[in-house]
Amino acid sequence: MIDAASVPSPAARRPERVDRPSGVLCGGALARIRAAHVGLARYGVAVSDRETSGRAAGPRGTAPGGTENPGTSTDVAGLIPRGLRISAALAWRFLVVVAALYVVIWLVGYLSMLVIPLSIALLLTALMAPAVQRLVRVRLPRSLATGIVLVAGLGVVGGLLTFVIVQFTAGLPALTQQLNESLVQIRDWLVNGPLHLRHDQIQDFIDQTINVLQENQAALTDTAITTAGTVGSVLTGFALVLFILIFFLSGGELIWAFLVRGAPRQVRDRVDVAGRRGFASLVSYVRATALVAVVDAVGIGVGLWIVGVPLVVPLATLVFLGAFVPIIGAVIAGAVAVLVALVTNGFITALIVLAIVIGVQQLESHVLQPLLLGRAVQLHPLAVVLAIAAGLVAAGIAGALLSVPLLAVLNAGIRSLVNERDPDPSEVDVLRDQDARPNAESAGDAPDTPDTAAPEDAVGDAPADKA
Repeated sequence: MIDAASVPSPAARRPERVDRPSGVLCGGALARIRAAHVGLARYGVAVSDRETSGRAAGPRGTAPGGTENPGTSTDVAGLIPRGLRISAALAWRFLVVVAALYVVIWLVGYLSMLVIPLSIALLLTALMAPAVQRLVRVRLPRSLATGIVLVAGLGVVGGLLTFVIVQFTAGLPALTQQLNESLVQIRDWLVNGPLHLRHDQIQDFIDQTINVLQENQAALTDTAITTAGTVGSVLTGFALVLFILIFFLSGGELIWAFLVRGAPRQVRDRVDVAGRRGFASLVSYVRATALVAVVDAVGIGVGLWIVGVPLVVPLATLVFLGAFVPIIGAVIAGAVAVLVALVTNGFITALIVLAIVIGVQQLESHVLQPLLLGRAVQLHPLAVVLAIAAGLVAAGIAGALLSVPLLAVLNAGIRSLVNERDPDPSEVDVLRDQDARPNAESAGDAPDTPDTAAPEDAVGDAPADKA
C-alpha cells in the first residue's frame, strides 16, 4: 500500500506563484518525485508478498506445502483414476462408432432397392471392364466396345439360363420317378428297420402333413403373391442394374473423377489412389472368383455325371453360383448335390458325391485361390465368415453375396491410405492385379526397405508393368 503520508497532497502539488529562487523550485520538484517513487516501490513489495503467500498456501483445500487436505478437495476429476478416465473416453468413442455403423446399415437396408442394384452393377463392371478396355485398345470407340461386351454378356447369361431350364425340365420326370422309389424305400426302412413303425402310423403322419398344408393354404397363397411381387422387384432391379452398368462401363473414369473432386485438395491424390487400388482389388477378386466357380462347377458336374446322378447341369449351375459366396455358398451347393444323390441313388452314391465335393473344395482352397487371387486380396477366413454373416443379417442373400467384395475393396483402400509411398494416381492401372496392393507390398512386402531404394524399384518395374 502507498503510504498516504509519503504522497503529497493536491495542494502541495499545485505550484505556488511566489518569487523563489530557481534552485529552491528544482529541489522541491525532486523531493516530490522521490516521495512518489518510494510510495510505488512500497506498493510493489506488498503485492509481491501477497502473491508469494498465495502460492505457498496452494489452492483452496490444500495445505501450505501443496499437500491436499482430506475432505476439503473440490477437484472431482482428480479423484477419478487415470485408467477409468481412459476407459470412459474409449467407451463413448466406441459407442459413437457403433451408432454411426448402425445408421449406415439402416440406410443400406432402407435404400436396398437402390444400393443392391448399384453394388451388382459395380461387380459386373469389374468383370466386364477388362474386355471393354481390350476393345478400346484396338481402336474401337468406348461406347461401341461397351455395347459389344454388354450384348455378348447378356447372350451368354441368357443362353446359360435357357440351357439350365431345358435340362431341368427334361430331367424332372426321371427325378420324380426316382424320388417316388426312394420314398418307398424309406417307408420300407421305417417299417422293417430299427424303428419298427406300423403302416397306420406312417399313414397318419402323411395325413397330418396334408391337413397342415390345407389349413395353411391361405398363407401359402399370400406367399405366392409376395413371391410374384418379389419377381416384379427383381425385374425392376435388373433394369436398373443394366442402366447403371452402361454408364459405369462407358464413363466410369469421369464419374470417379467427379467424386474425387469432393475430397479436400491436400488429400485428393491419396483418396484417388486408394479408390483405384480398391477397384483393382475388386477386379482381381471377381476375375479369380469366376474362374474358381467354373472349375468347381465343371469338377463337381463331371463327378455327378460319372456316378449317374440326375440333374447334372442344374446342380453344376448351383455350384457355380454358390462359389460367389465364399465358404458358405460352396457348402450349401455341395450339400444339395449330396442330398439329391442320396434321394435318387442311395447311400453309397451319396458318399461318393460327398468325397467328390470335398476333393474339389480342397483343390479350390489350397491351390486355386492362392494361385489366382495371390496377395491382391488378403482376407482372413474369420473376417470372411463374419462379413457374410453381417451381410446376411443386413440385406439377406444379396448382402451375403456383396459383403466379401465390399470387404476386399475396403481392405485394399485402407491399406493404400495408410501407405505414404503410393505413386501418382495416373500410374495406377485398375485392371492389373499388382496395382491392388500398395508399392511397399507389391515390391515383395518389404515396407522396411529404405526410402532411397523405393523410387529405383518403382522406376525399374514401370516398363515391365506397362509392357
